[in-house]
Amino acid sequence: MTANLNKHRKINDDAVVLSLPQRPIALKEDDARLLELIALGDHEAFSTLVKRHTARFYRTAYRFVGQRGEAEDIVHDAFIKIWEKPTLWQQDKNASFTTWFYRIVVNLCLDTIKKKRPLQLVDGHQIEDDRLTNEEMLLEGEKQDLLEKEIKLLPDRQRTALNLCFYEGLSNQEAATVMGLNLKALQSLLMRAKTTLKDRLKFMTET
Repeated sequence: MTANLNKHRKINDDAVVLSLPQRPIALKEDDARLLELIALGDHEAFSTLVKRHTARFYRTAYRFVGQRGEAEDIVHDAFIKIWEKPTLWQQDKNASFTTWFYRIVVNLCLDTIKKKRPLQLVDGHQIEDDRLTNEEMLLEGEKQDLLEKEIKLLPDRQRTALNLCFYEGLSNQEAATVMGLNLKALQSLLMRAKTTLKDRLKFMTET
C-alpha cells in the first residue's frame, strides 16, 4: 500500500521518496513528533507515519467505497494532504492525530461516493420496496452480505456514524469529533441507523 503513494501520482521532485533512507527514526516517535519532522521536509518521518496508519485507514476507506483501487487512492490523497501541509493538524486542538485523520479520510470517501451517486438520499428517505426485493433475491441465504448491502444504502451520515462506532471501534465521543457533531447528535444518527436496519432486515428473523 505504501508503494502506491508513489505509484499512483507523481509528486514534485523534492517530494515523497519513501525508499530513500535519510536518518534513523525511532518507531516509538509519536505522531505529533513525526508531524513536526514532516513540516521540516523529513521524508523518513512521513514514511514512518504512512506505514503506521495505512492499514487502518485503508480498511476505513474500503468499508465506505467497496473498491480496492478507490480505497487506495483515498488513503493516498489523505496522506499527501499531510505531506503538502503538515500544519493542518494542530496538537493543541484537543483531537488526536488519528481522530483528525479519520475526518480527512471519511470526507474524501463521501466526496468519492457523491461523484458516483449524484442523486443523494437524505435522512428519513425510504428505499423503494422493489429495490430491497431485488437484493433479497440476489443475496438469499447470505445474511451478512445483505446486512452490508443495507448499510451502504443508509444515508451518508448514518452510515458514517455506524462504520466509525461499530466497525472502526471508535467511542461515540471520538466518532462525534470526527464528524463534527455533538454527542447527542451522533447518538441520534446511530439510533436511526439501527432502527432502519432492524426494520429492513426484520424478515431475517421471521422464519
